Amino acid sequence: MRQVDLALVGAGDRGTTYTKYATMDGRARLAAVAEPDPRRREALLAEHPDAVGFGDWRELAEQPRLADAVVIATLDAGHVEPAVRLAELGYHILLEKPMAVRLEDCRRIVAAAERTGVLFTVCHVMRYTSYTREVKAVLDSGRLGEIVTIDHLEPVGWWHHAHSYVRGNWRRSDQATFMLLAKSCHDLDWLTYLMGRRVTRVSSFGGLKHFTAENQPAGAADRCLDCTVADECPYDAQRIYLPFVGGQNRWPLSVLSEDVTEAGVLRALRDGPYGRCVYACDNDVVDHQVVNLDFDGGATASFTMTAFSPMSPRKTRIFGTRGSLEGDGAKLTVTDFVTGNVEVIDTNPPADGHGGGDQGLVTAFLDALSRNDRSPILSDPRESLHSHEIAWAAEEARLTGTVVTL
Repeated sequence: MRQVDLALVGAGDRGTTYTKYATMDGRARLAAVAEPDPRRREALLAEHPDAVGFGDWRELAEQPRLADAVVIATLDAGHVEPAVRLAELGYHILLEKPMAVRLEDCRRIVAAAERTGVLFTVCHVMRYTSYTREVKAVLDSGRLGEIVTIDHLEPVGWWHHAHSYVRGNWRRSDQATFMLLAKSCHDLDWLTYLMGRRVTRVSSFGGLKHFTAENQPAGAADRCLDCTVADECPYDAQRIYLPFVGGQNRWPLSVLSEDVTEAGVLRALRDGPYGRCVYACDNDVVDHQVVNLDFDGGATASFTMTAFSPMSPRKTRIFGTRGSLEGDGAKLTVTDFVTGNVEVIDTNPPADGHGGGDQGLVTAFLDALSRNDRSPILSDPRESLHSHEIAWAAEEARLTGTVVTL
């Protein structure tokens, strides 16, 4: 297999992660990086001295094509223009989810990919884990009979929700997008992948229940370092972030500051957005939501996203006419209704990288490029568009109290 030349647009956490997996064994070479933050750009160029650096994706687009493919991992609102333009220039595209923050822009991206014929892949990493492979193998074997119902939970985690969706970049729907699209288009895509059918109707309920000014405790300050009741608060910023100091993984501290020492983190909490009281932020995205899906053929699925949980793998129960399956992100428990037998399958997922999904996705993308064979890619552009359409339908249903037909 030939080496693949990659360009990167957006050198944040997701972009650098995909680059690491792509280049770690020499299967790919970083040829160019476009990143407006000079510290992030120069840090990546120091690791890949043969790469060319640009301050903006438009500068990359002005050059003759520098790579076979591009990883686009800017913030969500910045996806559409580089995706469309770089597809027109012939770059194959690995695009971080969600595709865009407006449905019409998702459709623009898919139309550009289909018009130009480039290999276009959305980072639905949940499809590429060993756990998902085992679940899909059980379903495809027919052991459960016909799938009638799926019950799926995404436990975001109390501190992770506070970090990303109350204090962080995805806290406001007008600055990023609504919670279901930002966090859970993974899950909607995964449910359609397991069911193998399209969604026809959607209902949804949820809202912002807890992280509001009305719930700020008496005597609390607007910044955690000034707060006299921090010892009793599960969302105290020092309690969340200081245990990560000295750890092997820079995230989530790298989001707060380039200096991830205790002194650097405390400075960031003193002055930056991640030191704010969770009850004194400008957040408006939901902290809990349920979604009901009606599939073509009559099967149903229910999905719950909640902030109020440990940060742990998704939990799933699948009910068929001949058996059932329960999964916790690592182990599957399969019950046979005919024999009564119960089998436990350990899928042995890695502890990081979305259970191996990050590396699995990148490997599949490189396989497809180096072999000129699309089959390793487990979703096509229209499937990805459908999962995004489900998210918008669910948000419309939540806001209007109606059942939305796709």
